[in-house]
Amino acid sequence: MEIQAAKEKKFNLLITIVSIVIPLVVAVLFGVKIPNVAPLSMLPPIYATINGLTALVLVLAVVAIKNGRQKQHENLMKTAIALSLAFLVMYVAYHMTSDSTPFGGTGAIKYVYFFILISHILLSIAIIPLVLRTYAKAYLKQFEAHRKLAKITFPIWLYVAITGVVVYLMISPYYAS
Repeated sequence: MEIQAAKEKKFNLLITIVSIVIPLVVAVLFGVKIPNVAPLSMLPPIYATINGLTALVLVLAVVAIKNGRQKQHENLMKTAIALSLAFLVMYVAYHMTSDSTPFGGTGAIKYVYFFILISHILLSIAIIPLVLRTYAKAYLKQFEAHRKLAKITFPIWLYVAITGVVVYLMISPYYAS
C-alpha cells in the first residue's frame, strides 16, 4: 500500500508541474513569432478536425466502457490524449508563424463567439490536470476513483473538443487569404 501511495504522490507532483508548465509555455510561445517563416495557414482546419476527432473518440470510449470493453476504452482514451497533444503542437506552431485573426462578426454573434472562445480557453487549461489525474487513477488501478473523476472530466473535455471546432467554424471566414 505504501508503494501505491508513493506512486500516486509522484504522479500528483508530475501532474501539478505539467498542468502549470503547459499553459505557461503555450502563453509564452503564443507571443513568439518565428522570423522568415511562411505562415502555417493550412493548420487551423487540420487542428479543428483533430478536435472533432477527439470529441468522437471520447464518446466512443464512453460507449466502450459502458459495454464492458475495458481494453478498447483504454486504447481510445490514449488516442484522445494523443490527439489533444497533436492539436496543441499544431496550435502553437500556427500561432508562432501567423498573426491572430480578429473575429469580424458584429452584434450578438460577437458576444456568443467570445463567450464560447473564453470558456473554451479557460476549460482547456482546467482539463489538463483533470485528464492527467483521471488517467493516473486508471493507471494505478483505482477504478472507483477513476470513474468518479471521469464523470467530471468527460463532459468538460468533450465541451473543449466541440467548442474548438465551433470556434474554428466561427473564425474561419475571417482568416486572411
